[in-house]
Amino acid sequence: MIVAVIPARGGSKRIPGKNIRPFAGKPIIAWSIEAARESGLFDRIVVSTDDERIAEVAAACGAEAPFRRPPGLADDHTPTVPVIADAIARLNVADSTAVCCLYATAPFVAPADLRAGHRLLEETRAPFVLSVTSFAFPIQRALRRHSSGAVEMFDPAQMQTRSQDLEEAWHDAGQFYWARAATWQSGAGIFDNGAYGLPLPRHRVQDIDTEEDWIRAEHMMRILQAEAHP
Repeated sequence: MIVAVIPARGGSKRIPGKNIRPFAGKPIIAWSIEAARESGLFDRIVVSTDDERIAEVAAACGAEAPFRRPPGLADDHTPTVPVIADAIARLNVADSTAVCCLYATAPFVAPADLRAGHRLLEETRAPFVLSVTSFAFPIQRALRRHSSGAVEMFDPAQMQTRSQDLEEAWHDAGQFYWARAATWQSGAGIFDNGAYGLPLPRHRVQDIDTEEDWIRAEHMMRILQAEAHP
């Protein structure tokens, strides 16, 4: 069995109703559910939510929401791992089950990305496989900006290093995490030991935590759709 768990709580503060807000013509969570369905991987696509409206939208999009997440796992400070572990316990799946945590606000995730992530989990036996993308600018030349407006380099020693000589840096793309059910339930952190990253192109990665993020993501989607349907 292979399971997708989509965490989608109802209490988003910075973007109220974020997980079911319309995005490019459909509730944003619908994009993740469709990608999961079209991947052909999953025996179950489950939404973990504390919100009845989100559960209704998820069901209309073809996912299931067979339980309600307890309030203690639905606040602003709850990390991802215990939410997925709670869902796994409620679904009572075997320890060896491959479980993908797929975020509800990942409209750029493609079915092929999910299949590649699962394949990497199988091939490497890594504890976690996650989507990553590279920084657009060398992080070694990051600046610190003081309250006065003055700026300085974090590491002035890198000032004269050519950008092509600096090591490329990566970050979590915030789209999905693969692991076995037992790994999720062990309480291990995603980056504790031996996680693998599946590279995604930067033009398909956008965290959506603020209104500015949302607007940028909508612009990105319009460009991608125009390219796909000229």
